[in-house]
Amino acid sequence: MDTEKLCKNLEARGFTPHVFQGRNEAADWLLSEIRGTTVGIGGSMTVEEMDLYDRLCETNEVYWHWKSSEPDTRQKANAAKAYLTSANGVSEDGEIVNIDGSGNRVAATLWGPETVYIIVGRNKVEPDLHKALWRARNVAAPMNARRLGSKTPCASGELRCHDCASPGRICRGTVILMEKPMSLKECHVLLVEEDLGY
Repeated sequence: MDTEKLCKNLEARGFTPHVFQGRNEAADWLLSEIRGTTVGIGGSMTVEEMDLYDRLCETNEVYWHWKSSEPDTRQKANAAKAYLTSANGVSEDGEIVNIDGSGNRVAATLWGPETVYIIVGRNKVEPDLHKALWRARNVAAPMNARRLGSKTPCASGELRCHDCASPGRICRGTVILMEKPMSLKECHVLLVEEDLGY
């Protein structure tokens, strides 16, 4: 990824970029930034791979539907002061792409929390929006569908979008953050120079 170009373009779009050599450095920074508050986490293999949940719970009240069976966990997560998620694709022009099934994760990146933290592994960065969107649909979504055991063509066959109408389809809403949403006080984009998540 062209880190200098990406950071410049993210800043021009109102995001606050940060560059980290690896996941541990990024995790330590997040843990120093997020203390004594409520934290929501959207479905994210990146967050899972960084082992953030338990460490955040030491100094915060954390809501993550992957770790709790409480029926209102998603609502509490979206109402938290801070929200963590990853991205399915990011263009070097600074556009952030996410695809969601239930909509809770993408909704929180648009409205609700005061501060959003989007963690981006180098494998998510593409030269332009067209390729970032292609990546989200043909790499991230099929891999997530397979992980969830969805009965969709992308999960059971060739890992690519088949634009199916399956009841188990997990790609039901796509959000492209062209700029930092006005409702957010801050939106930090953590660029990690290693592969993370799908």
